Amino acid sequence: MSLKAFAAKIFANRIAKKTNKWVNRPVHTQQKVFNELIAKGKRTLFGKDHRFETITSHQDFAERVPIRDYEELKGYVQQIIEGKTDVLWPGKPIYFAKTSGTTSGAKYIPITKPSIKNQVEASRNAILSYIHETGKADFVDGRMIFLQGSPELEEKNGIKLGRLSGISAHYVPNYLQKNRLPSWETNCIEDWEAKVDKIVEETENENMTVIAGIPSWVQMYFEKLNAKSGKKVGELFKEFQLFIYGGVNYEPYRAKFENLIGRKVDSIELFPASEGFFAYQNSQKEKGMLLLLDAGIFYEFVRADEFFDDEPKRLTIADVELDVDYAMVISTNAGLWAYNLGDTVRFISKNPYKIVVSGRIKHFISAFGEHVIAKEVEEALRLAVEQTDALVNEFTVAPQADPKDGELPYHEWFIEFEREPSDPEKFAALMEESMKQQNSYYFDLIEGNILQPLKISSIRTNGFQDYMKSIGKLGGQNKVQRLANDRKVADGLHPFKIS
Repeated sequence: MSLKAFAAKIFANRIAKKTNKWVNRPVHTQQKVFNELIAKGKRTLFGKDHRFETITSHQDFAERVPIRDYEELKGYVQQIIEGKTDVLWPGKPIYFAKTSGTTSGAKYIPITKPSIKNQVEASRNAILSYIHETGKADFVDGRMIFLQGSPELEEKNGIKLGRLSGISAHYVPNYLQKNRLPSWETNCIEDWEAKVDKIVEETENENMTVIAGIPSWVQMYFEKLNAKSGKKVGELFKEFQLFIYGGVNYEPYRAKFENLIGRKVDSIELFPASEGFFAYQNSQKEKGMLLLLDAGIFYEFVRADEFFDDEPKRLTIADVELDVDYAMVISTNAGLWAYNLGDTVRFISKNPYKIVVSGRIKHFISAFGEHVIAKEVEEALRLAVEQTDALVNEFTVAPQADPKDGELPYHEWFIEFEREPSDPEKFAALMEESMKQQNSYYFDLIEGNILQPLKISSIRTNGFQDYMKSIGKLGGQNKVQRLANDRKVADGLHPFKIS
């Protein structure tokens, strides 16, 4: 064992002890975070506008501060962009993470000195947690890659801005700099396909041990490696042992990845966003991710089925229940207050508090009252792939409310197959049965002849990549939307359908 690997084990044990302290006092830890945030917030324009000086409890906070999304917080952010200080957090943020907005174009998410520190520590601790649990540390001697956005940053009134993954590239610790690929120059390439080609060139002869990124874009990297070398990724990188991912559910990709790699490798799921780092997988034996309760973020949870009510009940971790979908609302040391993250989570454990991401509060299908969420469609596809010979590259689902020839409406699944199922009817039937078992509303609509069973539209090879390219969202942190209540994505995919 190398000195670096030995030191990593010692450090991992130290961090595990530190983590256990707050894991064993979850409610106390969140109360402490809440108190610290309110104390800081009193000094800001936002705090004065919302009478933070009178807040002594969560109930006070919920009464004074309404849940907002970015559009409703944008006025405060604009003042920071214009150069004002002490707006959402004391002083000025050191970065803006620039992300794609829905109705307002680009979004500028503030990142402060304490919040980036929490982000970096969480990313580090996820790997240290893996080392502590498994005892495996030799991978720290090999090469590591994270497929990410460009680290080149712009500037607005003294505040640097760029993609979160590009900002994070500036915080790789010195002891990992020599292990890290791709080169800085390659990371700065804007064109995603050209960038991946260059990454393949730089890495194909290296001892890659850790590979990280959003699964859909890592898949592109693996496919290009395979095409160029003629070898499985696991054969090309004999010491490759850890895949780190976030952004989307890995399960729909798992079978395809294991085929591309040629063997199984350990994986760590992360839950980072521009707004904060919320959770990471802390066990190879158990599902779910550990919710980070001491990372400068105070969490509130609203039942997803009540979120759009006039006054939905806002819960703290002390009040949540298992196996219920909650919209996650955050207040952070970057100055986001009662901010609707947009993600829905489900608690699978309260000792410790562990979650799975179940979807997006705005990404669902309920054109007929079925309330279908991302977790359900992902599970249905996973089961069908597991029980057939099919391999899937990518997919999305949309309602077809106005089919031709007087047919009943249905859910249309757009699937890009790596390998078509030899029995397409069985594949569709497995998904259909899974959907009915998971969702009673969907079951009732099918049984009541309001909907007909789902239909599959096959997308040609690389069709999803070409679609994402056509809308300017190829690569980086961009992801294919899993499902929608309208036909916008479905219509965009139409040119890429197999007739």
